Amino acid sequence: MGGDRAPGAVVDGAVQAARRPGLTVLLVGAESAVRAELARHPDANLDRLPIIDAPDVIGMDESPLQAIRRKPRASIRVAAELVKRGEADAVVSAGHTGAAFLAAHAAFGVLPGVERPALAVTMPTQAGAAVLLDAGANLECRPEHLVQFGVMGAAYARVSLGIEQPRVGLLSIGEEAGKGNDLIKEAHAGLAKAPLHFIGNIEGRELFTGRADVIVCDGFTGNVALKVGEGLVETLGHMLREELDAALVTQIGSLLTRRAFQRFKQRVDYASYGAAPLLGVNGLMLIGHGRSAPQAVESAIHLAARLAEARLVERMREALSHGR
Repeated sequence: MGGDRAPGAVVDGAVQAARRPGLTVLLVGAESAVRAELARHPDANLDRLPIIDAPDVIGMDESPLQAIRRKPRASIRVAAELVKRGEADAVVSAGHTGAAFLAAHAAFGVLPGVERPALAVTMPTQAGAAVLLDAGANLECRPEHLVQFGVMGAAYARVSLGIEQPRVGLLSIGEEAGKGNDLIKEAHAGLAKAPLHFIGNIEGRELFTGRADVIVCDGFTGNVALKVGEGLVETLGHMLREELDAALVTQIGSLLTRRAFQRFKQRVDYASYGAAPLLGVNGLMLIGHGRSAPQAVESAIHLAARLAEARLVERMREALSHGR
């Protein structure tokens, strides 16, 4: 029920995702509203789209802590409890990030040794993709939290990106070890001692170059960096479209250019990555963009299934126990 386009876009994406063989998508929300959206899909396999009634919704403008306490039948709480009881393998939400964080923390608890769970966002780079964390779960951090983010991010990159020895970089204002505030300086020292392939500091201009496979930062910095990146991509796309429409090119040249532009959009579109897992909790919670369209919801559900099949939580527990 969460997200700017819910429940329509969420149901649309779930219907598309449920066409994958062997996948069942439980739709958790106000039953009447969900049924109304499903009615728009007469060809949907309803056996793979059971509805779990959860009449309460936590709005984007609500205090997550107060709302979680006041609304025990909120869809995000009910969904998290399904995973806790073993009736589902993962939760996917495009709703309130704070509410999802609290619901996961309450239902799953944290893995041994974890102080702060972190949102791990996969973003496009010139070399393919990289993982950035934290992307907004923790606005204030201590140095040891950033070290832990590095360990969790490396473990996630091995599962999601298939990189055996991920390169871990610390986001700072300069490459030198002495650059940055006290948090960054102390985190740099901690990451250098951790059993990771730590490549040192990286600057903001290197976020999308592919120099690092895992980029570590506090949640405030990470969220701002991602929003700047999203805004830049949207602005560049708008400017390129204007230039293509205004350019005096041949019909064939225009067609080829537009195809290249479409490929560019696909490479940088957040919908291709779907959602960000909340690493460090003892269960699978994936949080998508509030503006998630059906394609993004479908991608998020497929990612959740893949991470469940890959036993991400168990692999995270193992990585944390060995400090890698």
